Amino acid sequence: QVHLVESGGGLVQAGGSLRLSCAASGRTFSRVTLGWFRQAPGKEREFVAALRWSGGSTSYADSVKGRFTISKDNAKNTVYLQMNSLKPEDTGVYYCAVKTVLGGPYDGWGQGTQVTVSS
Repeated sequence: QVHLVESGGGLVQAGGSLRLSCAASGRTFSRVTLGWFRQAPGKEREFVAALRWSGGSTSYADSVKGRFTISKDNAKNTVYLQMNSLKPEDTGVYYCAVKTVLGGPYDGWGQGTQVTVSS
């Protein structure tokens, strides 16, 4: 089992930046893909970005392309989400998630970190 802990959320003005971190521990050798999701009040959880641990290929939701960057630090077993040019609609709880089976669902989740963007 992979244990995930997010950090780095907070309150920022529109146009500002934040960097979220997701530290993985446990069976970290079994991680295939690390992803970021978010959930705004009253809305369903939505995909934000993902990174294949082996190879480092990335994917992004259209709403964040060009503004957010997902990256990793192998030595620290940590995935980052650099968020620039933040908008009020980026507000929500951001969750880190892991896939441990290629082609399978996200089967491990962090507890979430709150991001609030004021206008």
